[in-house]
Amino acid sequence: MSDQAWTDRIVGERMTVDQEFAARIEESQFSSQQWSLIMTATEFEIEHPDDPDRARIVANTEKLDGIIPELENVQAGMGAMAGQAADTGSGSGSSGGLVDSIMGALGIGGGNGGSSEKEQREAAERLTQEYADELQSHLESKGRWESVRRAAGGD
Repeated sequence: MSDQAWTDRIVGERMTVDQEFAARIEESQFSSQQWSLIMTATEFEIEHPDDPDRARIVANTEKLDGIIPELENVQAGMGAMAGQAADTGSGSGSSGGLVDSIMGALGIGGGNGGSSEKEQREAAERLTQEYADELQSHLESKGRWESVRRAAGGD
């Protein structure tokens, strides 16, 4: 059975875990838009699916490097929109929007305390694994884990 087949079986559970995990995302350094981007680059796998004692859902984050730079663009775009909404025409001071995002893209300027790409990747890896753990816990509580594990193992 393909890796995709077991994930297709748990779409409803994923939606439930997504809703439950939303509070955790709000506490994190990522916006919901950034989290969505991170999740598109993350694949979930079941490690050791043929061993009930060792099987667990893991987050495969190999593709994160491709989207990490885009996380800043998403945040900069949100900052620019917020800056436009907050700007009352005084023209004084920077809202941290467009100019800062251009300077950041050029690699100049001190930044606004933003994290490095390495730090963002590490935070994304931790958070996606937390999500994977939560998903497995949810499947276990619903009595679905064994059938999903077996499906991933090709049984």
